[in-house]
Amino acid sequence: MGKNLFQKVWDAHQVRPLASGQYQVFMALHLIHEVTSPQAFGMLQDKGLSVAYPERTFATVDHIIPTTTQVRPLEDDMAEKMIAVLSDATNEHGIEFFAPQSGAQGIVHVVGPELGLTQPGMTICCGDSHTATHGAFGTIALGIGTSQVRDVLASQTLAMDPLKVRRIRVEGSLGTGVTAKDVILHIIRTFGVNGGVGYAYEYAGAVVDNMTMEERMTLCNMSIEGGARCGYVNPDETTFEYLKGRERVPTGADFDAAVARWEAFASDADATWDDEVVIQGADIAPTVTWGVTPAQAIGIDETVPHPEQAEDPALAGDALAYMQLDAGAPIKGTPVNVAFIGSCTNGRLSDFQAVAGVIEGHKVAEGVRAIVVPGSEKVDAEARALGLHDVFERAGFEWRMPGCSMCLAMNPDKLVGDELCASSSNRNFIGRQGSPTGRTVLMSPVMVAASAISGQVADAREVFGLRG
Repeated sequence: MGKNLFQKVWDAHQVRPLASGQYQVFMALHLIHEVTSPQAFGMLQDKGLSVAYPERTFATVDHIIPTTTQVRPLEDDMAEKMIAVLSDATNEHGIEFFAPQSGAQGIVHVVGPELGLTQPGMTICCGDSHTATHGAFGTIALGIGTSQVRDVLASQTLAMDPLKVRRIRVEGSLGTGVTAKDVILHIIRTFGVNGGVGYAYEYAGAVVDNMTMEERMTLCNMSIEGGARCGYVNPDETTFEYLKGRERVPTGADFDAAVARWEAFASDADATWDDEVVIQGADIAPTVTWGVTPAQAIGIDETVPHPEQAEDPALAGDALAYMQLDAGAPIKGTPVNVAFIGSCTNGRLSDFQAVAGVIEGHKVAEGVRAIVVPGSEKVDAEARALGLHDVFERAGFEWRMPGCSMCLAMNPDKLVGDELCASSSNRNFIGRQGSPTGRTVLMSPVMVAASAISGQVADAREVFGLRG
């Protein structure tokens, strides 16, 4: 009987069973950043330990870095200290550090793929929830906590339980204006925030097969928001073409050999899964959130649900009160104060190209603060070379420096009071964007742009006249 990709990667990296019932699993790649890693290095120092495989560990800064100026020392003393500790620790242990102004700094889940560090068949971990992004390449990519960061630094291994695998096939084709972000929001809406607990999600089907690598990264990025431990797409020609020529990828005959090895990790035709579901692409609409979890989402033409229609009526009622929305009212037309395009979910070149292709001749609505934040210095340079920053600035958006920015509240980019933000990021939790009363509506980048221009939650198909 054949095996699925999770089983193959697990078998290739399993070290041994542990007395606890878990397994010790080798991590092929460890990515670190300034938030969860400094404490882990302190733990190593306390125990007199060194980093086992520094050549398999790579560091960047993203969460706390400002996006208006990155001149050192940073104005925020804690942020400056975190970067300094990371810089000193990586220097001490011989770990490569993608520092600001190095040309390679950026959000950890943007930097790994664009440099070619992320390759099929790997086990990957990082002290960040959205490490599942790397599963787009056919990897088992896991977000871990600070104590686990310590363990991987010291041993290059994790203690973990095996996972069940749910295959989610998205078949047919997507409608006009429907993006990978809408697909994953629809999936999370369908199964709920706990639907994937104990599972790895294998994304498949015609819609996924036809996605670009950057679209697949968006899809896998939010697997954790549906409760899954990780999510992945089987490697194929799209994967290999993306990787070819990347800085850290083999070349020539070595690349051909790597492709043959990578192909072998894909799920076998006679593989089995613990669960399999089919979603029709035609059933997915441009999707936005109305509440305080990514599962509280609806199509742009739907009305905000009544609490009694929800799985958890009390949570739904609290969410409506917090979001200042009325049950039964359309989500379209809700006033917007802030618009944010960026994050590890939607901060790549293709995201900005998609928006730049439709905003010419439009202007951000008066009173809306609209910012665009590239996911890395490389994305920033590529976008500028194409003149994308000029397109955005002419439309009234502010083009910022690379970082996590308004995805979370660990840098100066924050909501004020009860501002409502149309955001291309991944979480709409209470207080996520920096204000305890700030409100977040998740959507695709092109929908964020439409909302910024309209001054209210809007349908990009109508604002930009999208057809076909």
